[in-house]
Amino acid sequence: MAPSRQARSSRTMRLVLLGLAAGICLLPSLPAVQAQAPAKQPPAAPQGTSQAAPQVAPQAVPGFWDPRRRPERPDLSRLTVIRFLTETDYPPFNYTGADGNPAGFNVDLARALCEEVKVTCTVQMRRFETLVDALSSNRGDAIIASMAVSPQLRARVDFTDPYYRVPARFASRKDAVMPEIRPEYLEGKKVGVIAGSAHEAYLKAMFTDAELHGYPNDDALRSALRKSEVDFIFGDAISLAFWINGTDSGDCCAFSGGPFVESRFFGEGIGIAVRKGNDVLRQALNWALFRVWEKGRYTDLWLRYFSVSPF
Repeated sequence: MAPSRQARSSRTMRLVLLGLAAGICLLPSLPAVQAQAPAKQPPAAPQGTSQAAPQVAPQAVPGFWDPRRRPERPDLSRLTVIRFLTETDYPPFNYTGADGNPAGFNVDLARALCEEVKVTCTVQMRRFETLVDALSSNRGDAIIASMAVSPQLRARVDFTDPYYRVPARFASRKDAVMPEIRPEYLEGKKVGVIAGSAHEAYLKAMFTDAELHGYPNDDALRSALRKSEVDFIFGDAISLAFWINGTDSGDCCAFSGGPFVESRFFGEGIGIAVRKGNDVLRQALNWALFRVWEKGRYTDLWLRYFSVSPF
């Protein structure tokens, strides 16, 4: 059974603990990124008190590698070519460029990995639902297509370490931004969320005093915030980042508080898939991912593609 687009975008997420940017390293070893990281801000004023004008957080660059756990360089002599598979239409991660060639964050990252490993690489675009079958039938060596790691997919493929995650965040109108959000701050507040989603389950478990309003889809949810029918909305931070920065939002809104990344609600992260048992390639890609991050190239790619950070 092919993985769904829902699995790809990591919207099938699961349960527990508030984790404000838990497990995220903001790359302190890189001065350029250190300057980009948002400064700590005081907690929002309790309900019923006035708040100062919101501050706009600088761009934050996530990192998912621990500099203290440097992987050893694997034996790359057995690698002669890596045939990457990616999908056709998931901008800005994957899309067809103006020259007709594959483009996007995933594609540029794949090329950076190839340069690090120093082997020839190709990138082939296919429909997302066909990628795992193509990998299993040896029509490619690795899938780099924003594929969410899940127990179901682990039964069919092996994954590298995560190279990004899909956090959840709150958004509010710009005149009501909170630099920090805790359950007690949202007591009695109207919070919109997609009905039946993992985001709704998280709010029901953790934000028990908020007044939840379920919506059938993203358009209805975001419209409710634009019209001030709710005080906040809560959802997939990557899609919210592009909505906030796009024309559809009408420049109405901004993120409030930081990202929530607890894996039992919001997934294990996004990895590169390889065929089961292909440890040579998996270890080579893990090493190359660390090197690309360590050299600052991951940071360069992130800032190029994400003008409003989901983190």
